[in-house]
Amino acid sequence: MPDRVYNVLFLCTGNSARSVLAESILRKDGAGRFRSFSAGSTPKGAVHPLALRTLQSMDYPIDGMRSKSWLEFATPDAPVMDFVFTVCDNAAGESCPIWPGQPMTAHWGIEDPATVEGTDLEKQAAFVTAFRYLKNRIDTFVNLPLPSIDKLSLGTKLREIGRSDGATHPAPKAS
Repeated sequence: MPDRVYNVLFLCTGNSARSVLAESILRKDGAGRFRSFSAGSTPKGAVHPLALRTLQSMDYPIDGMRSKSWLEFATPDAPVMDFVFTVCDNAAGESCPIWPGQPMTAHWGIEDPATVEGTDLEKQAAFVTAFRYLKNRIDTFVNLPLPSIDKLSLGTKLREIGRSDGATHPAPKAS
């Protein structure tokens, strides 16, 4: 029997930088075990050019990347998500749609590279830093023993990943 493929949605407010980086990283590093998606509560309408440049320079896919609303994933015909991760603090604080399938959720917030001001080199460095923090989180995530871990332990592990290097603030405690 083939291994299960997990659907993962990365959320950010604008869906132009961090969530797009995460979608691409998981698409490549998930090695066919995951289907990755990204969306935003108020999408910018275009992917940030430095996000695309960073992905290309690291040899990660950019085909099909677009800025889109999270409402695309809250419809009955949308893919059922197994995991939903917020990668910006604003999205984490917003009222999210009800996701079909009741996915596991966690907050993996990192600084927004698109807000960095300075030279072109400083802006590009911010995107590379965001890429590195997301890649580290995703590498940890894809190596979890998903089929054999209980839901409570999995939730704890997902929140721990969100508190790793680069976290914008401590993730909220589970209630």
